[in-house]
Amino acid sequence: MKRVLITDDCHPLLIEGLAGIGYTCLYEPTISMEETLEIIPNFEGLIINSKILVDRVFLDRAERLRFVGRLGSGMEIVDRAYAQVRGVWVLSSPEGNRNAVAEHALGMLLSLSNHLLRCDREVRAKVWQRELNRGWELRGKTLGIIGFGHTGSQFAKKLAGMEMKILAYDRYLNNYLEGMSWVEELEEIDRILAESDIISLHLPLTVETRHFVNAAFIERCKPGFILINTARGACIDTEAVVKGLEAGKIGGACLDVFENEKVGTFTEEEASLYARLYAQERVILSPHVAGWTVESKRLLAETLLEKIKRVL
Repeated sequence: MKRVLITDDCHPLLIEGLAGIGYTCLYEPTISMEETLEIIPNFEGLIINSKILVDRVFLDRAERLRFVGRLGSGMEIVDRAYAQVRGVWVLSSPEGNRNAVAEHALGMLLSLSNHLLRCDREVRAKVWQRELNRGWELRGKTLGIIGFGHTGSQFAKKLAGMEMKILAYDRYLNNYLEGMSWVEELEEIDRILAESDIISLHLPLTVETRHFVNAAFIERCKPGFILINTARGACIDTEAVVKGLEAGKIGGACLDVFENEKVGTFTEEEASLYARLYAQERVILSPHVAGWTVESKRLLAETLLEKIKRVL
């Protein structure tokens, strides 16, 4: 009997589809890392989201494992090189929530530019401040996209009718703008930093991209630029960004991801740092839900299931 362990919430069609190709699924969305390590030797397949770290120790215990399926895109939690050595397929499903992330990024930007959160609070409190809540328009602005993979390209598509100047930079891709006449592909990042009113990150978390946005990065940017991060929290140096906001070097930020997303584990230093971030009026924050829609839950499952079928 072939078995798959599912460690996170997923759409039922994934379980049904795996059963259809001969797998029995153990659905344990609340299972801990320790509990997973204990039982993984009994499974041929593993479906994860973000809480399970599939490192060398894990893979050495998973003696029967044939595939790891990631509901989403972040692959920093899987040692892919060692998985390949062990003959384990590693599959992800970024196609499933790329549209959701792109829509969320645009929604955050529009909320920030029109002061919508503050407006909502004030109207509920019967405060009527029209002039103090005068917004600014996206039309005519320059927006730089760093990373033009699944979510970066989708975000560019959402901006097609916004009458903006869109610059794109991806270190590992070339000639990727087929059909996107409103986007300019750059070979170097310098123009994005110098010209962009808004910079949006769409990067995986790697050794190279950790703290990609740091004090030196911010210093090279156009003063008062808006930062959007729906990628990975550690792609930005939080302290550098907070200092940039406080000094006015960063004009605002839309952040869906954070270096530490387990608020109950904050050190005293982290609590102080995040309190400074939360105090910023020109910031829109959300709890890592950019790709978390009703539609994406189904699409993630469909995408991953099709990939599993292909490799098996």
